[in-house]
This record gives sequence, C-alpha cells and structure tokens, in this order.
Amino acid sequence: MEKHEQRSRKKKSLGVSGLALVGGGIMAAALIAAFAYIQVGRSYQKVFFPKTVINGMDVSKKSVMEVKKMIALTIDDYKLTLQERGGTTEEIKGMDIGLEAVFDGKLESLLGEQKPLSWAKHLRKPQSFEIGTMIQYDQNKFDTVVNGLSCLKIDEEDKAQNASISDYVSGQGYQIKPAKDGKELNPEKLKSEISNAVMDLKPELNLDEVGAYISPKVPTNDPGLVSKVQTMNKYVNTTITYNFGDEKKVLSGDTISKWVKTDDSGQVYLDSKSVSDYVKELASTYDTAYKAKNFTTSTGQNVKITGGSYGFKINQSAEADELAELIRTGNSQVREPVYKQRGASRGAKDYGNTYVEINLTAQHIYYYKDGKLIVESDFVSGNESKGWSTPAGAYALTYKERNATLKGENYRTPVDYWMPFNGNIGLHDAKWRSTFGGSIYKTSGSHGCINLPPAVAKTIFENIGAGIPVLCYHLPGTESLTTSNGTGKKEETKGAQQPTTQAGTQPTTQAATQPATQPTTAAPTTAAPTTAAPTTAPAATTPTTVSAHPSFDQEAGPGASKSTGKNKSGPGM
Repeated sequence: MEKHEQRSRKKKSLGVSGLALVGGGIMAAALIAAFAYIQVGRSYQKVFFPKTVINGMDVSKKSVMEVKKMIALTIDDYKLTLQERGGTTEEIKGMDIGLEAVFDGKLESLLGEQKPLSWAKHLRKPQSFEIGTMIQYDQNKFDTVVNGLSCLKIDEEDKAQNASISDYVSGQGYQIKPAKDGKELNPEKLKSEISNAVMDLKPELNLDEVGAYISPKVPTNDPGLVSKVQTMNKYVNTTITYNFGDEKKVLSGDTISKWVKTDDSGQVYLDSKSVSDYVKELASTYDTAYKAKNFTTSTGQNVKITGGSYGFKINQSAEADELAELIRTGNSQVREPVYKQRGASRGAKDYGNTYVEINLTAQHIYYYKDGKLIVESDFVSGNESKGWSTPAGAYALTYKERNATLKGENYRTPVDYWMPFNGNIGLHDAKWRSTFGGSIYKTSGSHGCINLPPAVAKTIFENIGAGIPVLCYHLPGTESLTTSNGTGKKEETKGAQQPTTQAGTQPTTQAATQPATQPTTAAPTTAAPTTAAPTTAPAATTPTTVSAHPSFDQEAGPGASKSTGKNKSGPGM
C-alpha cells in the first residue's frame, strides 16, 4: 500500500494586518452606537423624557407645544362632578367658571432642565412633576357657581345632630342618642376642595371623602357624654327602701330621675332641694311626734290626745345628707331614716304597751309595763285656780332621780322620787299630802306636777325608765267626787297587779259615761312656771332605753343633783 504523508493542523496567524482590521470594525461599531445615542439624546432637547407625567398627564416624548395643546383640549371639555351625600350629584363646567390655560414658561423651564444624554435611564425610571398656574378660573364666576350649588341649600332637619342623652325610661334609665351626620357643608371647605380639584383637572370630587361636611360636635362615643350617662344611671339605678314598721316606702329611679340636673358646664348633679323636699314629705307622713294620738283609756273610752312631743321625729337635715350620699354612690339599701327621737313602736299606737296613763279629769293614774298594769292610784295635779293646770299631751319621761329637792320662790321641798316628763313638770311623791284625787287640784293643786302617794311613786320609779311615754288627757264624764289617802280608796288605789286585759283594752276602775263625741285633751289656759330639766340623770338611775329629748345649757328643775351638788330651781309641789 502506498503511504500518505500526514498534513500539519496548525492555524495560520492573522498577522498585524488582520488584527488591525478587526479592531477597526469594533471601533466603528462603537462610534456608530455612540452617535446614535447622542442623536436620540438630542431629540430630548425638544420633548420630554419617556415616562414623564406632568400634573397627572402623560407627556412622554411630547413637546411643550403638544403639552399645551393637551391642556387646552382638556380645559375646553372640562367638567367636575360632585359626589354628594344621599347619592346626589352636581356638575361644575369649566366654561361656567371661566377656566382657561395659563402658560407662564414653566413647561419650557422643566424641559430645559432635562439632561438629554441621560435619557436612557428614564426608559425604566418614571418621573412626575406638579407645577402650578397652568390653568386659572375667574374668581367671581367661580364663587357664583359654587354659591349656587343645591347642596348648600338644606333644611334645618338635614343639619348634623350631636349625640345626646335620652329622656329617662322607667326600668331602663338613660341612653345615648347617637349623633347624626347631616348634609350641611362647610362653605369655605367646599370652595377650597372644589378649587383644588379644578386646578388638578380632576373629573370627580367626593365631598364626604374630603371632609367637606360639618360633623356633629358631640360624637356618639364622646367620653364626656359617656361619663355623664354613667353617672345619671348610677343615680337612677339606686333603690332605697324605708322601713316604717310594717309599712315600706320605696324610693326608685322613677322619682330620683326628677332630681337629676345638669349645670351650665354640663356637669351632672343631684338637686339638693328635691332631696330635702322628699325627706320633708317622709317626715310629714311618718312623723308621729306633735301629732294627735287616738288612745283607748283604761275605762274603755276613746280619747284623742293632743299636745306634747312624744313619738317618731325624723332628723330631716341628717337624713337628707345621708340619702343624697347613698344616691350619689349608687348604694341601694333597706334602711330606717335618721331620727331625732323615736317612739316605742310603729303603727297607730306609737306609745307601745309600756306607758303612764294620766286621766287629768278623774285625777287617776295607771302605769302599764309590757301591757300589764303595774300600779294605779289617785293623784293631785296642777292648781287650776292659779292657772297651773297640768298640760294634757303625750310626752316622754326625761329621766328619773332619787332624793331631789323641789325648789321654788317660797318653798324648798325634798322628794324621794323625781320623774320629769314635760320640762320641769313631773311625777313625784308627796309625803305632805294625806289625800289624793277628787277635786283637790282645782283649788289646792300643785305647781303643775303630778303629786303621788309615796308607795305609788316608788313603784313607778322602780319600773320606769327614760323615754317611757306619759299620756295625759282630759275625759269629761270621769270626774270623781271622792278622794283616797294613798293606801286605797274603796280599793281603787292598787299595788302591782296584772289586769285581765292588755293596755289597749285595760280594765276599768271608774264608772264613766261614753260621751257622744270623742273627747279632746286641750290643756287649761295657763301652765305652771317652767325651767329646764338636766341633760343627764344620775348614773344609778340611767334607763337602758333612752329617747331623744331637748337638751339644756344648765342643770335645772326641782331638787339638787346628787352627782354634782348644784342647786336646781323650778316648781315644786
């Protein structure tokens, strides 16, 4: 076989001339590209860069003249639609307000500020400009058109309404009445927002969104209003139940709501006068002090006792203060009012079943304790002929004292048992008398006190305490013509014994004829001279239950105090 020589695979070098040819081609391409870039850049000396927006208009690659034409065309057909509450609309046309373009060189300045050779980066990077005074309107025409808008003409009921507090509703209290958005516009705000929209050539303007409407001054969630309602409901949600024995008086929000007031600054307060008037009404209804009392005597006859201060008496000032504070703090409770003084029990018989009964006509006394007759006796009361008659009425025993001295202008008489009940008038033993009852009192009576046989005075003293009712009355037809010596009058003066009936139906010890009409207990014309009783009794005779009684500035009354040794003055026998 014939052998072929292997050919060499080595490349041939281009040489210097070849390299020069390639390099020249690249440079030429670069120059061409640069020339083309520069040429494109030069075009942006007259038009705006790509992705350029002026006042919301896309002016990319537009000349100043083209932009001006765009603006002019836009203005010629411009109209602004107002979106109003309630779904209504109104239009404002550019021609109606004298809208026109104004070209003051700002477009030219903006174009002149462009750097043409930087055009390439604006292919990806947009730019936006806002320039003013490209358009203008006639202010007079503008004001006329805006002032004539229908949305500015509304009825009173279309105005915004503040949130407010409802009237009181029984069982519900007070609530917040929500604020109501109205259709009333703020004229200045409206003009400003319309002007801005026109200058931006916006096609629509939502008056609600730009806040052109007048809002309620007091919104539904106003903290002050919420706090006020909470306070008012705290007041009216308070219930105070007063106990007057078996009878109850309920104070609820239906009444309290009438006392809730608001001052000039809007602060809620409780009317003090209304509270005081309510307590005054309670006192008028439930106080028994100083009021006539129907009483069934031991003889079975009924009398009406007038005069005296015994019974329940509300401390109106203190109770009004406490009641107002309970309402202000929302503290519902069952309570008794604050009393100045109290009776023994509630109901028709506030004197209870422990009391002293004094028949001034019959000159006969009874003492009942827990409904049982402890003692009864004749006595001698104030001297009628001298005008010192013992006053009728219902009183409370002020205190009791052993070994007092009755002191007057012309006498000084010691007694073993002193029990005042009406100022310086009281019950006491009268050792100087040998007879009691009958008509002694008419000419030979005391200075007003009830003179008792010593044994009777002792029995009463040992069984009585401060605050026990003393019921004095006149009962025509029960006059007695006989007297007793204190140890028994035809067995009418009795020691401690239990009657067959309770106080309300006590046993009769004197014959009497029931008068045709219920007798009254008016006191005789003139009472005895008076002095005050001491504010406290000796410790040895302090009762366990004490009613409220008047206090005095000095020790007074018959006798000398065992505890102080001070002299006392007052009527005696």
